[in-house]
Order: sequence, then C-alpha cells, then structure tokens
Amino acid sequence: MEITITQDQGSVQVMHLQGKLDGSNYQSLIEEARKLYSAGARNVILDLSQLTYISSAGISALHRVALLFRGQKQEAQEEEGWASYHAIANDRGGGVQQHVKLLSPPANIHHSLEIVGFDTFFEIYNNLDVAVASFQ
Repeated sequence: MEITITQDQGSVQVMHLQGKLDGSNYQSLIEEARKLYSAGARNVILDLSQLTYISSAGISALHRVALLFRGQKQEAQEEEGWASYHAIANDRGGGVQQHVKLLSPPANIHHSLEIVGFDTFFEIYNNLDVAVASFQ
C-alpha cells in the first residue's frame, strides 16, 4: 500500500491510500496517522478511492486511527485480532467520528465497511470539498 498526504484548506489533512490495506502494511497507516497527530493535525480524511482491498487488519487500523484522532491514549500493547473486533464492537455505540472521515471507498471496500458497521461509525463522503466542509 502506498500512502500520500496532502493538506486541504489549511486544517484538514488528506491521507490517500492506494493498493491493499492488509496485515502486511496496516501498521504503516497507524504510524503515518501518529506522525500527523504528533505534528498537530486534528482532522483527517482517509481517501479510500484507490484502495483495492481491505482485510480485518485494515479495518482494525481504521479504528485505531479514529481512536488516535479522538485523543484517546493507545495501549502500549495494541489489541490484535479478535480483541480488536471486540473493542470496535464496544466503540460503535460511541457515535460518529468527528475528526476522521472516509472518502470515496470503492464498492467492495464500502461493503466491507458496512459489514462491520463502519458506515455508522464514520461519515463517508464521495466529494472531497463536502468532506472538508463537514469539519466546519
């Protein structure tokens, strides 16, 4: 997976994900998000338009990015596997994410997001300008 980062209208960072997000690279998404957060970013859009596949590890990575941008401390030993799904299930009732939005997931990725309930956990947009404006 390739990650590129752009800044849109000053306060919103856009992480463009290209390729497959799976067990071989999900930690790079988390690490790049940590770098952004440490540098002061507080609102991020994950552009999924060029993502071709997402695995359970990728789903877990999206959740961790949401936790990070909510300012929640991450455990030193981050949850893996089924434990992360338990955490996701518990967190879904917490409402829609305010600081992380998803952009243009392809149909297969959108379907995976729906299966785990992320279509109610994240706001999903098909237009970058509308996604950016949603942070106002």
